[in-house]
Amino acid sequence: MKKVLFFLLLLLSLPATAEVTNIDNAELEKLMSQGVPVVDIRRPDEWQQTGIVKGSHLITFFDKKGNYNVQAWLNKLAPIAGKNDPFILICRTGNRTGTVSRFLDQKLGYTKVYNVKKGITNWIAEGKPVVKAGN
Repeated sequence: MKKVLFFLLLLLSLPATAEVTNIDNAELEKLMSQGVPVVDIRRPDEWQQTGIVKGSHLITFFDKKGNYNVQAWLNKLAPIAGKNDPFILICRTGNRTGTVSRFLDQKLGYTKVYNVKKGITNWIAEGKPVVKAGN
């Protein structure tokens, strides 16, 4: 919990000049059709519970206790997207990805981060397809 609190305090100290692009399901579908990769930052138990957006890259950011390892996560992201490559982050409701998106944008200089603002729960609520994790 201390690590999550530190991470959130770090975000509060960031300048408010940069912006992350928050997107809805229609924009998610459009970007995916253009080949923009989707990165699902939820945990494996969450992927199993709800399924995932087909083609998503599964890279957990926070564990169940809220712990994270930024460098390990970035190492897994690197083959998918660099600092100037567009990519989409999705989680359950958009809260975690909102936090991570702003951190990547404002602190690490990623320039084309898209955040699915209502997450996979809204994707499912709108009847959009999901697949089992690992398929």
